Amino acid sequence: MPHMVSMPTQSAPSKKAKPRDPIAVGDRDAAVNRAASHNYFLTDRFEAGVALRGTEVKSIREGKANLKDSYGLVKDGECFLLNAHIGPFSHGNVENHEATRTRKLLLHKEELRKLAARTREKGLTLIPTRLYFRRGKVKCELALAKGKQDWDKRESERSREADREAKAAIARGQRR
Repeated sequence: MPHMVSMPTQSAPSKKAKPRDPIAVGDRDAAVNRAASHNYFLTDRFEAGVALRGTEVKSIREGKANLKDSYGLVKDGECFLLNAHIGPFSHGNVENHEATRTRKLLLHKEELRKLAARTREKGLTLIPTRLYFRRGKVKCELALAKGKQDWDKRESERSREADREAKAAIARGQRR
C-alpha cells in the first residue's frame, strides 16, 4: 500500500474585494428632501416601505432619486407617494419605469389609521424627508408637517445664524 504524503495546498491569490456602494449598503441616504425642514414644521416621523419596480430600485442605488416636490397621500385606507422623481435606469430597456409615477407606501394598519386622522386636521400634510436602504429594502421616512409662513422661515434662519456665531465664539475662546 503506497504511503500518501499530503502536500501543502496553495490558495489562489486573493482578489481585493471592491468596497460596496454606501447607498446600497445603507450607510448613506439615497435621497434627502432638504427643502422639507425649511418649508415645514416637521413633527412625527414614520418609516414606510415603498412598492417599487426592479428598475426603480436600481436607479435609486445609482442616486437618481429626488424628493423635492413630493408628498404623501392617505386614501381609502392606503398610503401613496406622489411626485417623487426616480430617474430612468441607465441600462434599462423599453420596460423602464415612468419617472414620477404614483408609488404605494407600505405601513401597518394602525399607522395608516393614525396618519389618516392626523392629515384630516387643518394644515397638516405628509412630506417624505428621505429615501434609504435597510436590509436591502428601500424605505421612505415620512413626516407630518405644517407649512411655515415667510416670517417663520426668516425666524428659523436667524436662530440658525445665532447658533453658528455662538459656536464660532466658543471655538475662538478655546483656541486662546
